Order: sequence, then structure tokens, then C-alpha cells
Amino acid sequence: MISGLTAAVAALLCTALLAAVVRAAVLRAGAGGPRPARTPHLGGIAVAVGTLAAVGAGPVLGLAELGDGVGPLLGAAGAVALLGLAGDLRPLGARVRIGVQTAAATVVVALASGLSPGTGALAVLWIVLVTNAFSLLDATDGAMGTVAAVIALGLAVCAIEDALTGLALLLSVLAASLTGFLVHNWHPARIVLGHCGSLFTGFLLACAAVLVHTEADPARATASLSALTAVVLADAVLVLVSRRLAGRALAEGAADHIAHRLRRVGLTVQGTAVVLGVAALLGTVTALLVHDGRLAPAAVLPLVLGTAVAVVALLRVPVYGDAALRTEPAPGAAREGAPA
Repeated sequence: MISGLTAAVAALLCTALLAAVVRAAVLRAGAGGPRPARTPHLGGIAVAVGTLAAVGAGPVLGLAELGDGVGPLLGAAGAVALLGLAGDLRPLGARVRIGVQTAAATVVVALASGLSPGTGALAVLWIVLVTNAFSLLDATDGAMGTVAAVIALGLAVCAIEDALTGLALLLSVLAASLTGFLVHNWHPARIVLGHCGSLFTGFLLACAAVLVHTEADPARATASLSALTAVVLADAVLVLVSRRLAGRALAEGAADHIAHRLRRVGLTVQGTAVVLGVAALLGTVTALLVHDGRLAPAAVLPLVLGTAVAVVALLRVPVYGDAALRTEPAPGAAREGAPA
């Protein structure tokens, strides 16, 4: 317990400090990023290094054992972080991104989950989907970090209940790293996650969710995973559907995510992050109760239905063309960021 708390505090401090260092280095190099005001977009380096260093130090210093499965997960997540960093520095094709993510997810599922080939293949597809959905969610200051920290803490509780101490340590450290990063990413953000941080975080959480639910029956696992990722997947569905209806290609930087639509109906940037965090908390608590058997899988249906209704309602908020301009927030009211 003490070693876990020490690792979490170390991760929080390390990430907060490293984010400031990365920001200064990027600004000095004159490579701010694609956001307004040239906000540096390499903050994921701080989250990835802070998380991996704090967790990896446990076995090295003899303070904690990670257990089976956590080692492959750390290695695969590190590879995904490097993929994201490469994408931050130079755009990568979709085939390369999906190929590396699929390979990394396959390694984790094959070495750590013990799932059958058929179920394992579905798990790999789900991991890749959720990983990219997290990347899309990084659309405004503090949003993804808040949602991800809430989900990480919920999964840590699940891992503790299942005696997966190494995985619980990793998830607690990830939540602490994200909290340290939010010091710099809360509005007005001084640095953002970028592909490196969003893909790393999404991949870790998706893989951890699969590993936590490997012993659950299919109905309970499906219900719990659906509740856990309701906010993240709702944003991805909203973006894909709205762009399909508008005849637009999936474009990085488009202001048509849940966060942008909440801004257009009057919420502040900080309020948007809080609303998304509260929604993620509701889904996470529901997932916890389903996971430990206190709720039946069918209890997730109201949450899923409510999420679907919210997506339909948000589809009606204008975000393209002249109609969007007429609902644009007042200049200077808030600064939003593009998806990482």
C-alpha cells in the first residue's frame, strides 16, 4: 500500500515537472502545435514517461511486484506511445497507426489475458477502437485527462477487488500522472497531450479493462465495459455520424465533438470538462457495481439509452457552415483545442 502511494505521488510530481520542461523545450524550438495560440502538443511525453518510470521503479527497487501480464502491457503501451510521438512529429498513415496498435493489442491479449482465440480477436478489435476513441476525445482543455483519470481509478478498484495488485498499481499511477498533467492542461491549457499521450492513455485503459474482465461471464463483461467507456465511445459515434450526415471526411481539428457542442450550448471550457468527468464517473460507478455483482448486466441499459439520447440531441447542435457561425461562442469567452 505504501509503495503504491509512493509510486502515485512520484508519478504526479514527475509528470507535472516534466510537462513544464517539455513545454519550455517545445516553445524554445518554435514548434507549438496545431492549436490556437500555438499550444505545445507533446505533453503525452510527460504522461507516458511519468507513468512508465513510476511503475517500472517498483520491481527495480524491490518495492513492488507487478505480477503476470503487466510487463507485456507496459511494453506494448510504450510502443503505442512512441507511435503517437512519431505521429505528433510527422503525420502517419492510418494503416501504420492501426497496424501498430493491432500488433500491440495482440501481444497483450495473447500473453496476458488467457482468452480463447475468438474472444481474443474481439478483444483486440475493441482495444484498437477504444484507443482511437480516446484520441478523438482530446478535443478541449482538460476533457480527456479528466475522463481518463476517473476511468483509471475505477478500473484500479476493480483490479484490487480481483487481487490484481500489479495492474491496480499501474492504473493508480496512470490516474496520478493524468492528475499531474491536468495542472498544465486545465483551461487555459499550457500544453496538450497530443497523439503520444492520448493513444498511450487510451491503450493502457482499454487493455486494463480487458484484463480486469477476463474472468467475468460475457454478459457481465460486455455490460461493464459498455458503461465504463460510454462517454468515450459516444463522442466517437457522434463525430462519425455527424460527419457522415454532413458528407465530410474525418478531419483532424474539426470542432464537432461533444466538448465543442457543449460549448455551443453555453457551457464554459471548464464546465465542459467537469460535465464529461461527471458523466464518466456515472458510467464508471455503474461498471463497478456490475463488475462486482451488485447490479445485473441489464442495469446498464438505462445508461446506454441515455447516452444514445444525448448523442441524438447533440447531433442537432450546428457545428458546420453558416449555422455554426451563428452559434459561435463570443470571442475571448474560451479557447478550445483541436483533437490531438
